[in-house]
Order: sequence, then C-alpha cells, then structure tokens
Amino acid sequence: MESVVRQSIKNNNVFSYLKHLYEQHQNNTLFIKRLKILKQIIQENSLHTYFQPIVDIQSMQTLGFEALNRPEPSQLFSNVDQFYEFVGQTDCVFLFECFCRNLSLQRFKERLPEDLINRDFLVFLNIHPNVLLDKKYHSGETLQLLKELGIKPQQVVFELTERSAVVDFIEFERVLSHYRSQGYRIAVDDMGSGYNSLKTLIYLKPEFIKLDRSLIQFIDQNSEQQQLVTLLVGYAEQVETKIIAEGIERQEELEYLHKIGIHYAQGYAIGKPAKEIHLGEIRMGDHEDRGSH
Repeated sequence: MESVVRQSIKNNNVFSYLKHLYEQHQNNTLFIKRLKILKQIIQENSLHTYFQPIVDIQSMQTLGFEALNRPEPSQLFSNVDQFYEFVGQTDCVFLFECFCRNLSLQRFKERLPEDLINRDFLVFLNIHPNVLLDKKYHSGETLQLLKELGIKPQQVVFELTERSAVVDFIEFERVLSHYRSQGYRIAVDDMGSGYNSLKTLIYLKPEFIKLDRSLIQFIDQNSEQQQLVTLLVGYAEQVETKIIAEGIERQEELEYLHKIGIHYAQGYAIGKPAKEIHLGEIRMGDHEDRGSH
C-alpha cells in the first residue's frame, strides 16, 4: 500500500512538472509573438492616433488635446491596457516611447484644421518617467522635431502617469527642471487613483494635475469625492497649478465641477477621442459654446 502511495505522489510530481514546462513554453511562445507584433508596429507606424480635447470650464475655450495611441485590435492583445502592460515588460520601452512621441507630434501637425493652424494649442503626450531619466533620451532631438513641425516647446506637456512609479524624486525633480528650462510643461495623470499622489505633487510640482475618473464619476452625488476634490482645488490654488478633471461623461458632473472652480475638463461629455482634431464643446445649462484658448 505504501509503495502505491509513493508511486502516486511521484506520478503527480512528474505531471505537475510537465504541466509547468508546457505552460512555460506557451507563455514564451506568446511573448515572442507579441514582441514580433510590437516591433512590426514600430517599423510600419501602424498605431492609430486619437486626439481628445481639453477645455477651460470657465471660459469654455479649448486649451489643447491629449494624444492617445492605440494598436490595431488583435487576438494577441485583448485590450489596450494589456498591450501597454506588455510593452512595459520588454526592453523596447524607450524605443516605443520615442516612437509614440514623434508619431503624436507629426500627426497633430498634419491633422490640425487649417483654420486652427495658428493657434497655440497644448499637446499632452503620455510618457513613462523612466524615459525622461534615461541618458539615451536626448531632449535636443525633440526640440529639433518641434522646430521642423513649427510647434513651440511651450505647447508640449509631458503627461506622467502615477502608475509609473518614481523612485528617486530628487533626481527626477532635477531632470524636470532641465526640461522646463527648455519650455516643456509637466502634468501628473491619475491623481486620486490610489498611488503616491501627495509625494508626487510635492516633489514634481506639475503645471497640471489630472484628476482620475474615479474621483469625477457621479461627483455631484458623492460627498466624499466632493470633499477630496475641493481639497485638491485649494492646494492647486496655493501652488499655482491647474487642475484637469478627466472622465467627465455626465452634464451633472460638468456643472458641479464648474461650480467649484475646476480649471479644465476632459471626457466624453466634452469631446470623444477622434483621429481628426475637433474643438471641445461645453454646454452649461442652455448655454453652448465652442472655441479655442
């Protein structure tokens, strides 16, 4: 009986080991396929670029646009978040980020309607903090591209997501000072989503704070969200930074944010991401306006 038990345990161990090898092989195969697609995207410029307007809630004028790059839907990536999560697991992060930056700026210039070509709209570019810290990242290359496109550095806002953790805040503060001296501005994304928000604000001193949609959705009905956003508005006024509320989908949210003095707004209620560049639109009560900042 004891030998039967031992043999059963041995067989189970062998089965578990073979199963582990099979799963590892499957994961490696999937990784290689995804990496091939990623490199193909970079080589062929096969990302879709969308622009979503950001509007001044008080003046109802369009401040600028966030550039959003999305891959073609495929069986290898179930959604956009999975795609960007994979990029972060590869050694192509730096290459891909520079590719996205250049693509966004080029397409912004190409797609800006002729009647808006002379307006100094801001362009918000999502960027991984580690790319700015990377010594391979030469800001002079970006300046040269901007010069060729006729875009001023003062129009470019590097949007840093809080999900990309900053470890050495003092060094990062020094690096950001270098970029600011050239005219670039900084926005911190996903504020209020549960990451290192306060430390990020204190050290990075961003020109723009983007409030996460979790703070904005149904804020007109939630007193806890209202209290937290009000505190952030007060802080922003003290340090002379501007707040952008993201994810606004309801008129009631927009009207509440207008009432408490939020500076800028972004969301489906104002303008959906689109390949063509369109000004944002705000309706406040019976009032409707379109324009540019």
